[in-house]
Amino acid sequence: MSFFIDVIIPLSLPQTFTYQVTLAEFEFLDSGFRVMVPFGKNKYYTALVTAKHQNALQKYEAKDIFLILDEKPLVTPQQLQLWQFIAAYYMCNIGDVFTAAVPSVFLLQSETVVQINAEEQISIENLTDNEYLIVQALEQQASLKITEIQQILNKKDVFKPVQSLLEKQVITLAETVVEKYKPKQLKYIQLAAEFANDKAGLANLLAMLNRSEKQRQLVLAYYQLIATNKQVLAKDLIEKSQTSSAVLRTMVTKNIFEEYFENQDRVVFDAAVQTQINLSKAQTIALNQIQESFSDHTTTLLHGVTASGKTEIYIKLIEQYLAQNKQILFLLPEIALTTQLVSRLTAYFGNDVAVYHSKYSNNERAEVWQQVLEQSPKAKVVIGARSAIFLPFSNLGLIVIDEEHEQTYKQFDPAPRYHARDTAIMLAHIHQAKVLLGSATPSLETYYNTVQKKYGKVELTKRFNNVVLPDIELIDLTEKYKRKQMIGHFSDKMIDAIRDKLALGEQVIVLQNRRGYSPYVECNACGNVPHCVNCDVSLTYYKFSGNLRCNYCGHTESFVKRCVKCHATDVNTKGFGTEQIESELLEFFPNIKIARMDQDTTRGKNAFEKMLDQFKNKEIDVLVGTQMLAKGLHFDNVTLVCVPNADNMLHIPDFRSHERAFQLLVQVAGRAGRADKKGLVMIQTYNPYHNVIQQVCNNDYLGMYKEQLYERSNFKYPPFYRLIKITLKHKDVQKLKSGSFWLYNALMQQFPNFQILGPEEPAVNKIKNEYIRTILFKISNKEHLGNTKKTLQRTLQSFDSISEYRSIKISLNVDFY
Repeated sequence: MSFFIDVIIPLSLPQTFTYQVTLAEFEFLDSGFRVMVPFGKNKYYTALVTAKHQNALQKYEAKDIFLILDEKPLVTPQQLQLWQFIAAYYMCNIGDVFTAAVPSVFLLQSETVVQINAEEQISIENLTDNEYLIVQALEQQASLKITEIQQILNKKDVFKPVQSLLEKQVITLAETVVEKYKPKQLKYIQLAAEFANDKAGLANLLAMLNRSEKQRQLVLAYYQLIATNKQVLAKDLIEKSQTSSAVLRTMVTKNIFEEYFENQDRVVFDAAVQTQINLSKAQTIALNQIQESFSDHTTTLLHGVTASGKTEIYIKLIEQYLAQNKQILFLLPEIALTTQLVSRLTAYFGNDVAVYHSKYSNNERAEVWQQVLEQSPKAKVVIGARSAIFLPFSNLGLIVIDEEHEQTYKQFDPAPRYHARDTAIMLAHIHQAKVLLGSATPSLETYYNTVQKKYGKVELTKRFNNVVLPDIELIDLTEKYKRKQMIGHFSDKMIDAIRDKLALGEQVIVLQNRRGYSPYVECNACGNVPHCVNCDVSLTYYKFSGNLRCNYCGHTESFVKRCVKCHATDVNTKGFGTEQIESELLEFFPNIKIARMDQDTTRGKNAFEKMLDQFKNKEIDVLVGTQMLAKGLHFDNVTLVCVPNADNMLHIPDFRSHERAFQLLVQVAGRAGRADKKGLVMIQTYNPYHNVIQQVCNNDYLGMYKEQLYERSNFKYPPFYRLIKITLKHKDVQKLKSGSFWLYNALMQQFPNFQILGPEEPAVNKIKNEYIRTILFKISNKEHLGNTKKTLQRTLQSFDSISEYRSIKISLNVDFY
């Protein structure tokens, strides 16, 4: 009798693979276990068991597994169900989902190492210098990784000497697997049993060490520490005694002290310190309405104006689900937002909170994974960015999705290109949990679902403590330039307002949703604009680093104030970004502290937290930044928000541009006047009477919703149609053009009544030396989505079967945002 398991391999492959196991392995294994399996000629990968059976294979002979990696499942059945949904709905491979979902430290794979061939006699005379260096290194250690050989030879290309040694049979190749995850361990010290049980104790020990003053100090320090602590850390003992680790090692060698190790979490929050939260009357009503809505709907929208106190309602709701011993997932669109929210939740819930996002190290994420899997008290509430939906919940009761409208919930590259909000709703369905969506400016799709009664809806129309909404003042740039009342990119009125607020000791936020100093530089003599050598995009000028950089591939060039084409020196910057705004403000206000928050200044793990803490502590007077400033941040002392140019948000070639411009402007306006001081928002624009600008001034979400919904209905866009964007890439533009037209014609034959747009060149039609063509596929809500996707998938398989087009890369973006 043969026994088999089906496994997922962490590669971009659509199917599972079958391996043979013994009876003992078959009885031990279950879905969710990790096993090490051979795949291909020589490689070994960490695979995940999805099923076990006794159905013999007909097409090929199943290989044996190499190793079982777990004592209990690492992945829950609910997770596997979610993964299957993501792979099917977002039309990606199950291997892609596996790779994205699990922390990389859990995905072991074999690595090729070089070893001496013990069966052969080595003749040094026949070796080149590089070959001799490799052999000499192998005589010192049993095996070498390819990366280690590169370091020894000080070169990247080591293929020739390694291949030559293989041909001479001097070395052999082998595959090795190294465990990536290592728990953090703390070293503790205790007295050896014979001294700990000695009645004379300290006196006898000091007498024994009368010739070594440092060892005596160490003993005295130990007794002082153990008097107030149950355990003594080695580093605390060394610090207290003012000795060294060498002295401690000597005493361990003498068997006076013993050392032992204990695992410790890498991220630990302080205990709860905050007292009970008291909701206002409006918040209490909203909380009761949410609970009533949950009785009829799985998903409910909390539509509350900025600073209406949505977070306090979240906390009260979380408290109720914690009382039911349920797990809670709190999703945020930006890692930056976790800083303030983690502070508030840990102050209230203490160390019941865990955090999970990409700025955490692999080991930190692995520890959070294990805590959630074990339903640890340290991970009752999980706060995270979109990847947190993949955590192994088994008792999930509530999912809170704050700022649900944000486009950063959508994963673009690589696959799976899922939307965390929609996937979280499916996750809640699997766990029979509830979902609360929160936003001051909900996405059109979400609000449409509330109108259709698919979701519940609760509204908060007033700010907390009856704080009034900020005044919004429009500044007509056409008029200001005409009257020569502009200083750089700021009008005289905006500069005066900033000066007045700073004089009162208040803080200012300036929004410019573009990083860098200038989007491009141009020669005034010949019109030449420096472009990226790898991408079809102009290079962004960064003044502080003095270079031109491509924001798509990272290519950089030194900025020279001379045109490379005509050698003229009349080269000027065009447009402006956060760097230029910061530079101008430093000229206007040289004696104040100005900081910039964008992707370039917040790359470090704790960069967001440090900058926000400085701003909260009033160490920063003016904070300049991109859209990350506009979301959910709370500062009591901010009374002025400035937007130097609102028009660049309105004219993006995207059907969502007006909706997103409204959301961004309303959200950033909501950062002003959140406490007892009246807020002011100043928006500079060439189009003060534009519908979106007027809707922002009147806080008219419903007007924006109705207008955009009418246009979406006319032009067949969501929520009335679903979009699938098909992207084709290849280095040969002619082959790409031919292949994209073939695919378009094939789709038109299969779907003659569908809206299919393309193939077209996107605004940036080459990235990293690959040309791009896109086809936009529109599916009416009246069509059967599952059958449509199956037909689309078959058409793409036919395309892939054509040898001429097989090298063209194709990616699908379902529910394209």
